Amino acid sequence: MSEAVNMDKPEVLIVGGGAAGSVFAAHLAQQDRSVVIFEAGDERKKEELYSSQVWARRLKNVEQPTPFIADDPGLRLNRGEGTGGTALHHYAIWPRYHPEDFFEHSQYGKAMDWPIGYEDLRLHYDRIQKEVGIAGDAVAEKWRPQGEPYPLPPVLLSEHGRTIARGFEKLDMHTAPLPMAVLTRPYNGRDACLWDGWCDAGCPTGALANPLVTYLPIATKAGAQIKTNVRVSKLIIDNTTEKVLGVEYFENGERKEQYADLVILSAFVVENVRILLNSRMPGTDYSVGNKHDLVGRYLMTHPSLLFTALFEGEDIQNYLGTTGGQLLCQDAYDKIGKHKGFGSRQWNIAMAVKPNDIIGLGMSRSHIFGKALQDFMQKAAHGMGNMIGMVEDQPVWENRIELSGEKDANGVPAVHTNYRVTKDALLLIENMRKEGHEVLKLAGSNDVMESQIFSQHMMGGTIMGSNESNSVADSFGRVHGMRNLYIGGASLFPTSSCVNSTYTIHALADRSARFISKNWSQIV
Repeated sequence: MSEAVNMDKPEVLIVGGGAAGSVFAAHLAQQDRSVVIFEAGDERKKEELYSSQVWARRLKNVEQPTPFIADDPGLRLNRGEGTGGTALHHYAIWPRYHPEDFFEHSQYGKAMDWPIGYEDLRLHYDRIQKEVGIAGDAVAEKWRPQGEPYPLPPVLLSEHGRTIARGFEKLDMHTAPLPMAVLTRPYNGRDACLWDGWCDAGCPTGALANPLVTYLPIATKAGAQIKTNVRVSKLIIDNTTEKVLGVEYFENGERKEQYADLVILSAFVVENVRILLNSRMPGTDYSVGNKHDLVGRYLMTHPSLLFTALFEGEDIQNYLGTTGGQLLCQDAYDKIGKHKGFGSRQWNIAMAVKPNDIIGLGMSRSHIFGKALQDFMQKAAHGMGNMIGMVEDQPVWENRIELSGEKDANGVPAVHTNYRVTKDALLLIENMRKEGHEVLKLAGSNDVMESQIFSQHMMGGTIMGSNESNSVADSFGRVHGMRNLYIGGASLFPTSSCVNSTYTIHALADRSARFISKNWSQIV
């Protein structure tokens, strides 16, 4: 075990201990680097998590909410503070990005190219899935890119999933077990899932792979320290070299400074951007990484539709499973397929139903009451099925995170989002709307409902690229023009694909952490 971290000046300061930050911390601490993680929210422990929807909402509350202009990019759904960050309450749906996701401009003349391809991440995907435990069926998942088979068998398939799958089959569409970072048998000292469907409450059993049970224990065992309830406001920049000296932060309203040899920004997308925008490059009129007005640009989400359907006369066991679902369909992943609009789309099928889901459905039926309402609720409790359609969003210059002109409680300039769902995404959503109704009716439901469009998974804002004129960071997350400042997380993504982000966040962080270790002497 490493010696105690020198809090006066650790070698590595990581801002945010979520999906990316925990991977950086584990790897670098194991390389005998002194590591400190700064987390804006409260300390969280697995034993203190509760399986309830009230607790799930509490995990998503933040001290300083971010206002939005135009469309809501899903800030309330996708954000969280405290040990483990947003990844503490994520749903653990872990598909891989496809090869075509990385070169959309070169292949289709649309969107952007990443500075890396699928093969650059393939071994990191393989390593991560073995370390955390991913359940799935690589053969049944016929759309899956090349890679090692999943280390665990698929997640539970109840009558809920089987019922909806019949609708896809009647349209000659294919479903496969949803790849999930959830344990289907004991693995690496963790217990298997109970299938009680409380994933977004933080998984108190430890079956779901979140930082509290995966990489943070590895990091702290190797000597890393986690400091909670500290909010980083800006970077401290050396006036004479292209180096970061450390960060300014606030603790209990008091301004403090923390110095380090290397700083890694791996906070939530909005916070990574906010810190950079508030960090002025000495002797210039622009902020760190923002010489070409790129910090905050190209904000993306996954526009989505939730479908619910009632199935008569049977108990489909909708209360079993995971919050993420049971089955996957990526038949419409082709960027320029038969569907309208450019981009990929995906179905996540048969999410576990909870009491508030039923209550919400009942409230949508304002015309019934008394015994009729009671009968309806009883039927819904046993026969309500669901699935989510998720589509690719496009990187658009105008969609951005920017300084708002307001200040937070510490007097630090705040930000807002200025985002609109792109035209291509709206066209893809229309395909999902039509297809969703067809699938569920063919599955046997005569009562199909759809939600309004909502957004999942914020990406972009500090995109990676080949040079400083087209990006904020390089392929390893190093901010252009800064020797010892790195970024981790979904803010690096130049395109969104249609698949959940967390697996790719882990793979990118693993690649970057290993690069930093190998090149330490040149970085610091």
